[in-house]
Amino acid sequence: MEYTKLGNTGIDVSRIALGCMGYGDPNRWHHNWTLTEDKARPLILKALDLGINYFDTANCYALGGSEEILGNVLKGLVNRDEVVIETKVNQKMRQGPNGSGSSRKAIMAEIDYSLKRLGMDYIDIYLLHRWDPYTPIEETVEAMQDVVRAGKALYIGCSTMAAWQFQKARTIARSLGGPNFICMQSNYSLIYREEEREMLPYCADAHVGVTCYSPLAAGRLAMRPGVVDERGKLDKVAKKKFDATADIDLPVIQRTAELADGYGVPMASIAMAWLLSKNPVVAPLLGVMDLSHFDSVEKAFEVKLTPEDIASLEQPYKPHAFIDTSRNA
Repeated sequence: MEYTKLGNTGIDVSRIALGCMGYGDPNRWHHNWTLTEDKARPLILKALDLGINYFDTANCYALGGSEEILGNVLKGLVNRDEVVIETKVNQKMRQGPNGSGSSRKAIMAEIDYSLKRLGMDYIDIYLLHRWDPYTPIEETVEAMQDVVRAGKALYIGCSTMAAWQFQKARTIARSLGGPNFICMQSNYSLIYREEEREMLPYCADAHVGVTCYSPLAAGRLAMRPGVVDERGKLDKVAKKKFDATADIDLPVIQRTAELADGYGVPMASIAMAWLLSKNPVVAPLLGVMDLSHFDSVEKAFEVKLTPEDIASLEQPYKPHAFIDTSRNA
C-alpha cells in the first residue's frame, strides 16, 4: 500500500480508502443492498491486512449502522492512532424538526451520536455532507470549528458541493480564525468528470486533498457492458445517477475494458489507476462488497498508465449534466 499526506496536512492516509456506505442493516435505510456485520467484518479485516488505514463512513449510512459496524470491527484490533476515521453530518437521520441539516444544533448533537456509535473518543476527519441551503454557512462553519476545538474531531472537510460554495466556506473559516476545511470528497470517475471544470483546479491551487466517491460508478467501471451484479439490480440511487447517461458512457467503459485486457488486470484497476494519476486526488473511496474485489486494489498500484493510456481513456468522454445529490447520500 502507498501512503500520502491528506492535502496540506501532516496526516498520513492510504491511497485507497475503504468506503463503508455498503455496510449496515439493509432494512434500516433506503439502500437495501447493504451488508450486515457478519458479512462486512472480513472485508474490513482484509482492508487492514492490505495496509488500508483510511475508512470513510457517515452518520446517515444505514442510519448509523455503518458507523456501528466499523467501530465494532476495529475495536481492539488496531492502534487507534494508526487508522484514519472519516464520518459526516448533514443528511436526514430522523423525521421531524432538526432531523437533518447543518445547523449548530444538528452538528453538536450528531457528532456525539457518531462518536458513541463508533465507540471512539475522536474522529479524524469530520465532513460537511452536502451544502445546506437552509442554514447560514457562517453558523455551520463556526459549529464545525467548535467540534475541532472541543477535541471531538481533528480536521474538517466537505463533500459534494459547487466549487463556489466550497470556496465560500473556506473563506469564512479563514476569516473566523479557526480550523479550515482540508479536503473535498467528490463524485469523480472516468464516466463523471465534471469536477475537472472548477472543483479540482480550485483544490489543487488551495492545496486541498480530494477523495473520490463512486470511483467505479457503482460497478459500471468494474464490469463488462451488460453485466449487472446484485447491487446494480437494487441500487436505485446509482440508477438515478448513472442510467440516464448509459449511452454516452458506454465508449468510456469499453475503452477501460480494452486497456484492462492489454494490461491483464481487472477493469477496476484501470479506473483506479487513472484516478491515482490525477492531481490533487489523494484516494478513491472503494466500496468493497466481496473479498474478490480487493484483487483490483493491489493491481491498481502495479499498473503504470502512460500518457497515451490516459489520453485514450479520456478521449471518448462526453460532458454530463451536473448530478444533484443534495438529497441523497
